[in-house]
Amino acid sequence: MNDDAGQQLPTTVGSEYAGGLLATAFVTAVTHRDAATRNRAESRIRKWWQVLEGLADGTLRIGSRTPTDFPAWVTLDVVRGGFATGRASAGGALEPYEIAAARRAAVPERRAALFAHSLTATGMAELDALLDSGRYEVTVPEEAALLTVAWLVRVGDVRGAAELVDTLEPFADQLRFTPRPTERPVPDTDATHRHTVADVSRTLAARTPNRAVETQREALTVWQPFADELLAHWLRVRVLEQAPDGPWLEDAARLLTRYRSLAAAHRLCGKHRDPKQNLAILHDALADVVAGRTLDPRRLGLLRHAVASMVRRRGVPGSAAHTALRRAQAEQTARPSYHALAALLLRRLAELPQQVGVRDIAPLLVPVDESEASTSGIPAGVRFPTTLRRVVESALSAPLGTLIERGVIPSAEVLAELVPQLVAATTAAAYPDAAARTLVAATYRAFRNRRSLLLLNLQHQVRVEELPWMDALAAHRTDTAPVRSALRELGELAVQGFPGTILPNPLVRELDVLARHTGLRAPLVEELAADIFMGTFTPKFLDAAVIASELLGGTLYERYYGIDYAEVGALATRANGADEFARWCAERAGGAGSSVAANGKVIEQAQILTTHNLATLVHVIGVEPTPESARGCFRTVCVLTARVHNNPRPLATIKDAAYAWRQMLFHLSLCAPEERDMIVRGLASAALEYPAHVAARLAPALNGLRLVVDGGTFDRTGSADGGRSRRFLGWTTEPHWLRPNPFARR
Repeated sequence: MNDDAGQQLPTTVGSEYAGGLLATAFVTAVTHRDAATRNRAESRIRKWWQVLEGLADGTLRIGSRTPTDFPAWVTLDVVRGGFATGRASAGGALEPYEIAAARRAAVPERRAALFAHSLTATGMAELDALLDSGRYEVTVPEEAALLTVAWLVRVGDVRGAAELVDTLEPFADQLRFTPRPTERPVPDTDATHRHTVADVSRTLAARTPNRAVETQREALTVWQPFADELLAHWLRVRVLEQAPDGPWLEDAARLLTRYRSLAAAHRLCGKHRDPKQNLAILHDALADVVAGRTLDPRRLGLLRHAVASMVRRRGVPGSAAHTALRRAQAEQTARPSYHALAALLLRRLAELPQQVGVRDIAPLLVPVDESEASTSGIPAGVRFPTTLRRVVESALSAPLGTLIERGVIPSAEVLAELVPQLVAATTAAAYPDAAARTLVAATYRAFRNRRSLLLLNLQHQVRVEELPWMDALAAHRTDTAPVRSALRELGELAVQGFPGTILPNPLVRELDVLARHTGLRAPLVEELAADIFMGTFTPKFLDAAVIASELLGGTLYERYYGIDYAEVGALATRANGADEFARWCAERAGGAGSSVAANGKVIEQAQILTTHNLATLVHVIGVEPTPESARGCFRTVCVLTARVHNNPRPLATIKDAAYAWRQMLFHLSLCAPEERDMIVRGLASAALEYPAHVAARLAPALNGLRLVVDGGTFDRTGSADGGRSRRFLGWTTEPHWLRPNPFARR
């Protein structure tokens, strides 16, 4: 499930936003040069038009979990911003595989007829065969529904199967509930990959020859050797100091003929056509002499100057200096182009399954062998450059920790993109047989492709267990131990692999799925969008704050941020505790406001009180905090602070730096006192490894940290010592103290 709706919601819900994006799509469809881009824009036009029609006639309820008359579990066609078009993704015209199935079964080409056929003995046998073979694909979750019915019948859960059929039957003629058959089984899911073989192949295929490189190659392999021949030919007559004889003129004519052939075949380099270039001067003079025209003094002077300069720069053709130069240039041009090497990698990849990753990429990246050299023209032994190796390495299928270590996963955001693969495999592992595990994993992967809806009033997106067929399967889970282990492992990867980085919402959702499967009470909270924040929090924010109070009461974290965690516990006992929590966050932020920045200050206080999932990961899920995580968070603070310099819009970067600082405070608070003090003493020196302005900008924050470690406190404005010590927060409605250049003249 994507995160667009959670990150880029419009501030107004209505036709103005949809109409603006419709207009943008129309301009693209009319003006863009690329045909594929125009086609995609035309598709967006149709979808936005459906949105506008639904808004106009009232059939779309924007902001609701059920914006159409379909139940919440139906996958809707959703466009940017979380707007439903009113169409079901599993609806529309019959797919080719459905038409083929109807013809095989000799039933009308209607989904209701296919649905009824699937419930016959013959239809159940066909579904059973698919379950056993794994040769099917689930592109939207609904396509797994009747396979689930077949599996339930197989294991004797006839009642569950019947109830599921009753739920599906009202939509039997509208939605497709069968999967599309494939030639290959559903891929093995116990490892993760960033890109499939097909993805990598498309990237490599898009590598066209570099015109500048190929132009240089042509100049070195075609025109410079030809210029050497012209130079040697002129030197035979000492540049007309002696009269040309018959053989010389015959050789000259052959050179002119070959020039015309070369010029026709090699069109990248144009220097030979420039009358000011030496090659053109030698050629034009040769053409005049062969034609019987006498060179005037000016032309003869140009010729002699060109010959002299060529000899002076490179030596006489055949001399040691000239030969060495040409040999070095030949070695340079003999190196195969990235385009040619990419084509060779494509041939290697073509032999692999295309819709999965690669368990062992080493054989793909070995140097060119003799057989490949004979067919590709690339010399044997050539190694692939780093640029192409990285493309192929992105298809590596391995545990997430390995992918992080090898740099295939460079950020928490990329990790969040890949986690659904792990969660699909992990949740599937709790089921009793291979057919069920394959079915659950395929359904989960399809579910995560759903686009998020724009939701208001603290509603949550549809969860995978709300799908009726997944709910029916849930009763057959047998072992949650692998899920609990994966939950802890994933939490550790997120916290330790990318210290100082806030957990992206998609990653939070995946962790939440795993936590629910284990039955843990683990309130995991999303990052809220300040531009649509309505001043309230769901009850799980207070639950998360209570867990933080249990872990951090009396620690450096509580003292640094001026928290009364005892008050958090008291709020949890009140019936309106969630409302009180929201009011408390607003008070700590200096009062609620109507601006985005004011909203951000309130949200930041909620993140401080809850630790934005860190306390839940450590105290409930069992992630082990480490002192190195504190150091890693400070490195992130410094990297982000370095980006503030000369940044005309630095507030988002400052906000992220403050988030990293908060995570550092969390890890420091869980260190032994001696180790904590040692880390704090070393922070100022660590900041000196970055540009000088970083240490200067962070000095008030470092002073403030040492102040609290030594038992001091901030005043109500979050500062001390006349502003020389400050509490580091990200959001502000005033100019931020971190922003000014500390070395600028005042």
